Amino acid sequence: MGKQLFRSSPPPEKQPAHQSLAESAVQECTSSINTVISKWTSSSSNEFLFSTNSRHEAEEFVEAVKHLQSTMHRLVSVNASSDKLVYAHNLMQSAMKLLESEFRRVLNANRDYLDPESVSVRSSYRSSRFSTSTTTSVSDSEDETSYDENPNDHRFSGQDSDAMDDLKTIADCMISTGYAKECVTVYKTVRKSIVEETLNNLAVERLTLHQVQKMDWETLESKIRSWLRAAKLAVRSLFFGERLLADHVFSSSVNIVESSFTDITQEGALTLFAFPENAAKIKKLSPEKMFRFLDMYETLASLYVEIETIFYFDSAAAVRSQVISSLTRLGDAVRTMMTAFETAIQKDTSRTPVIGGGVHPLTRYVMNYLSFLVDYSESIAVIFENWQPTLLPSSCGGEEDAYPEELYSSPVSVRIAWVILLTLCKIDGKAQPYKDVALSYLFLANNLQYVVVKVRTSNVKLLLGEDWVVRHEGKVKQYADKFEKLAWGKVLTSLPEYPAEEITPEEAKELLVRFDDEFEASYRKQISWVIPDPKLRDWIKVSLSHKLMLVCTELYEINRFGSGGDGFNVRYTSEDIGNYLSDLYFGSRGSGSGSVSTKGSGSGTGTGSSSTGKSRGGRSH
Repeated sequence: MGKQLFRSSPPPEKQPAHQSLAESAVQECTSSINTVISKWTSSSSNEFLFSTNSRHEAEEFVEAVKHLQSTMHRLVSVNASSDKLVYAHNLMQSAMKLLESEFRRVLNANRDYLDPESVSVRSSYRSSRFSTSTTTSVSDSEDETSYDENPNDHRFSGQDSDAMDDLKTIADCMISTGYAKECVTVYKTVRKSIVEETLNNLAVERLTLHQVQKMDWETLESKIRSWLRAAKLAVRSLFFGERLLADHVFSSSVNIVESSFTDITQEGALTLFAFPENAAKIKKLSPEKMFRFLDMYETLASLYVEIETIFYFDSAAAVRSQVISSLTRLGDAVRTMMTAFETAIQKDTSRTPVIGGGVHPLTRYVMNYLSFLVDYSESIAVIFENWQPTLLPSSCGGEEDAYPEELYSSPVSVRIAWVILLTLCKIDGKAQPYKDVALSYLFLANNLQYVVVKVRTSNVKLLLGEDWVVRHEGKVKQYADKFEKLAWGKVLTSLPEYPAEEITPEEAKELLVRFDDEFEASYRKQISWVIPDPKLRDWIKVSLSHKLMLVCTELYEINRFGSGGDGFNVRYTSEDIGNYLSDLYFGSRGSGSGSVSTKGSGSGTGTGSSSTGKSRGGRSH
């Protein structure tokens, strides 16, 4: 009985060797991790785990945490109820809190070094799996400053690179240990605030369609100018940089890259890219506003490939869709304004003749408009494709031959040629109110010459071609020839049809008087007429000068033979005629007296030469 009372209890059951090893491994990991946690969470510590002086210790800590995770998995497989698992789990949570705190601190402390512009600029120097597929980096942007000029700039100091690597190290650890959600939440919160702040600094506002439509044009135009700058910076710097940073930090998980990048940038991107669509929906789309909308179209179209590359995720489809929608709406607005422009030309009813037969305001307006328009050749080539003009006017002064569509290389060329033809048809009608037919032809020559010069000296020529210019230069010459015959015909035909030797003194005197009268009448009538284009003015003057010199020579011969060699007073010598001609076709800048001297000069030189010479001397041609 007593032996039974003092019999010893059976020895405890011996643990399997692999279970004991697993617990030992966990114990070893928790010991080293606990030491680090205690050190870096101490209230007396003024340093941080992920800093220059402690980076090696931080890396060892991360490796220890990863090792603890693997040993915990091994222990679970052999003894899921081990007390050491509970302790290890609690320690893991403490480690994750420390890493999460460091992750947030690194993000916030390095805002200047991790701004999207710095990240995107640095991408030119560091290869990444994303940057190789991106066609344009921020350094290629014409609106960006080249940072290569300052090698001491903080962007290349290495601090931003260390911060990115620290973030990646922490993210890899937290994701691999099952704490991805906590890591991503911190990342999204910090980075989204940076994106919002950057867009705000770029004057990107959340504007509703109603707000945009209520704006006056000056306000809206100002916002369009801000948007043009903001769009390039946002795509090539902000969104590009955010994408690179997310790719680097979360390189271990494509899904996390997608979700974090989309959540951070999508709201701002949609706000940015929706503005052109709302602006294009304003009700008063007058032709003068077209170029601002073409600026937006061209900017958005030029960025589209980059936007597609940056926002290629399925979750970012809304951004790509918004860009397409804005491009479509901008194209519709441009076509609407182009139609309004053409309609304004068709409906122009001004009948007041331009003083002196100069260039009509409609001609200047249209050609200046087209000169600006063709600078957007790539954009309008897309916008105007398969968009046919309305029917030609029923009467166009024979200009229908100027519009053979087969001569033009593109729909844009056809469109531009048609608008010019429409304008010339209107100008042909505006020549009719002139009472003097010669002046009407001068008016037509001046206006067509203005059109030809504008085409030749602008990108319009690239669309219409050399043949168009040559054909219309020939038309200008035809108008000029008709003007010359009508304006100076009586002077040029004042010679007799028979030789000078057969002319009597009385006939010679009569011829000279008739030439004087006709020349004076033509000069007086044309003193207020104008030829603005120097080349056309010189061409007409040279042509007239040559022909009038022939008349003068004949008259001198008539004077000599008809008077038996004594000769009458010759009122206008060749020099006189040259002086008077030089005074013509400057409009209000012509001769001060506006008249021709009728006093003969006994020496055979007209007195008018001195007065006109004086007036010319005081005028700059």
